[in-house]
Amino acid sequence: MSRPNLVFVFADQLRLQSCGYAQNQYDGTYAGDPHPYTPNIDRLAEESVDFRQAVAGSPMCAPYRASLFTGKHSSSTGMVINELRTMPDPDAIGHVLSDNGYHTGYIGKWHLYGKDHSEEQQFVPPGPHRLGFDDEWKVYNFNHEYYDGFYFENTFDRIDVPGYEPHTQTDLAVEYMERRRATDDPFALFVSYGPPHDPWTWDNCPEPFNHLFRDETFPDPPNYDDGHARYWHPEWNEEWWKQEWKPHRFRQRQVYAAQTASLDWEVGRLLYAMNQLELADDTIFVFTSDHGEMFGSQGRIAKKIFYEEAVRVPFLLRWPGECPPHVDASCLNTPDIAPTLLSLMGLPVPDSMEGTDLSAQAQGAALPDASGPKEAALLQGMGHTFQWHDGDEWRAARDQRYTYAEMLDGPTHLYDHANDPYQRENRADDPGYRDARERLSTWMHDQMDALNDPFKPTTWYKDRWERDRTIIRSATRELPPEHRSDGD
Repeated sequence: MSRPNLVFVFADQLRLQSCGYAQNQYDGTYAGDPHPYTPNIDRLAEESVDFRQAVAGSPMCAPYRASLFTGKHSSSTGMVINELRTMPDPDAIGHVLSDNGYHTGYIGKWHLYGKDHSEEQQFVPPGPHRLGFDDEWKVYNFNHEYYDGFYFENTFDRIDVPGYEPHTQTDLAVEYMERRRATDDPFALFVSYGPPHDPWTWDNCPEPFNHLFRDETFPDPPNYDDGHARYWHPEWNEEWWKQEWKPHRFRQRQVYAAQTASLDWEVGRLLYAMNQLELADDTIFVFTSDHGEMFGSQGRIAKKIFYEEAVRVPFLLRWPGECPPHVDASCLNTPDIAPTLLSLMGLPVPDSMEGTDLSAQAQGAALPDASGPKEAALLQGMGHTFQWHDGDEWRAARDQRYTYAEMLDGPTHLYDHANDPYQRENRADDPGYRDARERLSTWMHDQMDALNDPFKPTTWYKDRWERDRTIIRSATRELPPEHRSDGD
């Protein structure tokens, strides 16, 4: 068998609950929302291995991405908040692919280099901070104004994108596949789309998709509560919630659904192009997301928390003839992705990768002696978005039925997904759930000990792991001397 290509597509802030194929877990649509318009993603699910229990181990943009590319947990990447410059890693998946003859391509958002969102921080120069993606590079560090798109290649010359940015990104991806099809070497293309990440305004999504949801009603979910977002910005208190966020929540949910529909359209274009180019049978195609969105559930917005709306993500893997379509119950975690893909592709998995190789589970329908599903995932919440503020740190363990979590400065949580899918009842002190609590607590702390994971306030990491918003060490690694500057 020839080596397969890889097309890895991931959205930004798309939760599993907002994908049409996953609605049955809520006895209909999530919270009574209008049914998602995701026909292409739904069709892909029918053709794929559906890791229905997949989670984002650190549900925030940059921590997720660092784990995705390195196969390591956030305690080992050191990417504890956003807007930090990642450590180069010679074992990152891009390096393994390049070292084994793959042509690598990356299109879209990177979010692992810029120390802020200024123009000069958008360009990632060729070299070790690209983590092995050394060939095709059409990338910006951060942008979610989809009608003001841009990207850089190998020089600090901004290339502006006309029209709707995701549409151009699909064009670039198709053009890349057309060029690679004419060569003998296999390729690995990563496409990082922005939607359905905010801002959720009608002018940030094409009208044909807005039209689908502009007049639809998105009620508050059963676990909605008034709250605050001081964990996101210190000044976003209860008054901000009621005056600035709450009045706009229904429109935001409408635009989120419209952006999700627009994303589905781009996924459909990619899949159609692969068929036209006769690449589908020889290509592993993955669709997933970096994290979800709370939208007021549990009195929270955005992500970076262990609740289902933030951590549950789609993860669909299609490889015709090699991975028969089926639903797998493994608790696939972000660090598991790189070793799983490398193993499926017949490539070496570096010893430094901490994730679990789930390639046998991906091929499980054809392997009667395959091991069972991965039983649990370790989740880490280490910081306050992009700011060095203490007060929202946590660790959690999630299996097929329960989420167990400990807040550093607050209560312990235990939720039963089977009987309480909206996580409204904290069972941590319920005697009837003692066995589940003790089992998951022991498992979680064993995992943390194995990773040398320090469960500390956010500022503890600032004092020890970063200099000038550059990561210089983690729980397991030091920034190599050749990448250090004076004072590190």
